[in-house]
Amino acid sequence: MSRPGFLLSAWPWRSAAYLLTGAVTGAVVLAGIVTVATVCGALAVALVGLPLLAVAALGGIPVAGVERRRLRLIDRHPVSGRHEVPAEPGLWAWLSTRLRERATWRELGYAVLFAGLLWPVDALAVTVALLVPLSMVATPVLMATAGDGHEVKVLKQWAVTAWPTAFGVTALGVVLLALGAYALGVTAGARAELTRLLIASREGELDAEVVELARSRVRLVEAFEAERRRIERDLHDGAQQRLVALTMELGLARLDAPPGPLADQLARVHAEAGRALVELRELIHGIFPKVLTDYGLRAAVTDAADRCVVPVDVDLELPGRPARAVESAAYFVVCEALANVARHSGADRARVSGGHRGGRLFLEVRDDGRGGADASAGSGLTGLADRVSVLDGRLALTSPPGGPTLLRVEFPCELTRAADRSA
Repeated sequence: MSRPGFLLSAWPWRSAAYLLTGAVTGAVVLAGIVTVATVCGALAVALVGLPLLAVAALGGIPVAGVERRRLRLIDRHPVSGRHEVPAEPGLWAWLSTRLRERATWRELGYAVLFAGLLWPVDALAVTVALLVPLSMVATPVLMATAGDGHEVKVLKQWAVTAWPTAFGVTALGVVLLALGAYALGVTAGARAELTRLLIASREGELDAEVVELARSRVRLVEAFEAERRRIERDLHDGAQQRLVALTMELGLARLDAPPGPLADQLARVHAEAGRALVELRELIHGIFPKVLTDYGLRAAVTDAADRCVVPVDVDLELPGRPARAVESAAYFVVCEALANVARHSGADRARVSGGHRGGRLFLEVRDDGRGGADASAGSGLTGLADRVSVLDGRLALTSPPGGPTLLRVEFPCELTRAADRSA
């Protein structure tokens, strides 16, 4: 409204339309409330009006729906209804859910306030800020038509008999119309904010934003995991295969070369290519192990335990496979925990156990080392804890001095397909 072009924009007219439709809608709502109350009161003697009165409590829902649509006239951020979803199908479940939730009663209270107080305010604002200045602007036209060019009454109060006075009243009406446009904008903005406050709680909007933020974080994690799988596949099917072919060619050349400096050079190059192939395989396995994609979490954890320098017992029973994001996060938590066991714990033995019950996947990594581990001291678990929290999981570390150390991670998930699935 502070911009110079406000009077020339559509916002004054949108504000007037919002208030004018509010006055009409409020009058209709008032008539509906009076009619329902009268009918229910008349039928209360026969005990039929009481169920109707309970149903009438839901009358605020359609009123709030209309108000949300009217808000689009002046609000760039539309308000959506946030009612609970019934736990069961059917009319009775829907009615009981609506009658229990706070949003239904808040919308009913708004409907009563709208019908009793707000729509007269809308009508008064439109009358004072728009209709009165327009009637003053039309004074010369009214004097020339209805007054036969001799006399006209302005607002049915003051008689105007001279043309200069009529044009003066028109000029005053133009000024009042400009001021009324700002008044309409202020009134419509205040009404819209009150409506938003009553029929759309801030808690609901914040909850929706939090849910959307959580969903976006999950989508980012899934995209990250998909990119990891793509990189692993490209390295496995591309660079690794070329390096294997190069190693074989060097081996054949080494066998064919006569003893001497050339054979020794080929032997060194062949050994270097073999080491590079081993490092590439370790890199591919660290990016995203193929055994996890093909055979599931249990096989991947068993493979990681076999590669650990500390003996590890695995007791993990899963009748199915969780979602890929959960499966990947759980695997890398176990890998990081086993890496910490090998590097820092001084343990003689470790154990990985877990399973799925109560709609939750849980894993535990325990070792008999010296203890004293701290996840915030750069152990690598902090980033994994963030990935776990994105999936609504929990990660807990218990490591008193002297041991033992226990890392526990849980994910809410359902198992969807067979655990041992070949690619």
